[in-house]
Amino acid sequence: MIIFRKITFYLALISVLAMAWQVHRLAKKEPVPPPSVAPPVKPGGTGIGAAGLVEAIHDNVNLGAPQPGLVAEVYVDVGDKVRKGQPLFRLDDRDLRAQMQTQTANLKVAEAQARRAKQQYDLLTQVKDPYGVSKSELTSREQELAVINAQAQAARASIEATQMLIDRLTVHSPIDGTVLQVNVSVGESVSQGSTAPMVLGSIDELLQVRADVDEQIATRVRPGKDAVGYIKGAPDRAIPLSFVRIEPFVVPKRSLTGGSTERIDTRVLQVVFRFPNDHDRPVYVGQQMDIYIQE
Repeated sequence: MIIFRKITFYLALISVLAMAWQVHRLAKKEPVPPPSVAPPVKPGGTGIGAAGLVEAIHDNVNLGAPQPGLVAEVYVDVGDKVRKGQPLFRLDDRDLRAQMQTQTANLKVAEAQARRAKQQYDLLTQVKDPYGVSKSELTSREQELAVINAQAQAARASIEATQMLIDRLTVHSPIDGTVLQVNVSVGESVSQGSTAPMVLGSIDELLQVRADVDEQIATRVRPGKDAVGYIKGAPDRAIPLSFVRIEPFVVPKRSLTGGSTERIDTRVLQVVFRFPNDHDRPVYVGQQMDIYIQE
């Protein structure tokens, strides 16, 4: 009996020690591993920190569709160079073309009626007997001819309006630039307010970066101050940034950096900078950049 009690005591003691060791092991914090890429260091130890997003020069152009519809043709691809006025894509216009056929037929009918009314009016005006045609009948024929001519003119105007609507369904490039994104394919439907069917921008020589400065430190930003930027993943590559403008309208923050302490309801002052696009080590539109603005 005494031996059994001793065995029970030692088993309980071992269980308590094992539990204490397990609690200690779980409570022990693992060391935080170093980041895969070292963060950039402020140049000179000073500057206003901001998060930036690279854009095409003069902003990215998010194209819209003139109306909802199916995409019939896409004329360009990502990376293509386009000129101002070049067609980019076309929406389905079969309903408008069918409407134009009806309008063209109506115009032919109106023109035929106008020719017949004109012949009848000319015959009446050629009658030499002053009592052969009454003045009221001649006036009535003249008014009838004017009405038919007006109907023909209205039919022509309808055809021209429909043609303009058809031409409007072909979206043309508003700038000289590069196709940055193509978000539509033949057969897909586009609607107003959805993702832009295409994004254009000029990226050949220069790019710009839009820096978001927290509104709490926005008063420290001064016009004309240049900055230094670091692309994410390249902390050793300092890119000189030239000041372009301050957009004097504080807006909700939209560009998120992924930081655990970042608040999505932060309002920011946007400052735009410009820098040359190095073709040997290119920077791409949409990349994030850590920016330090001179004070």
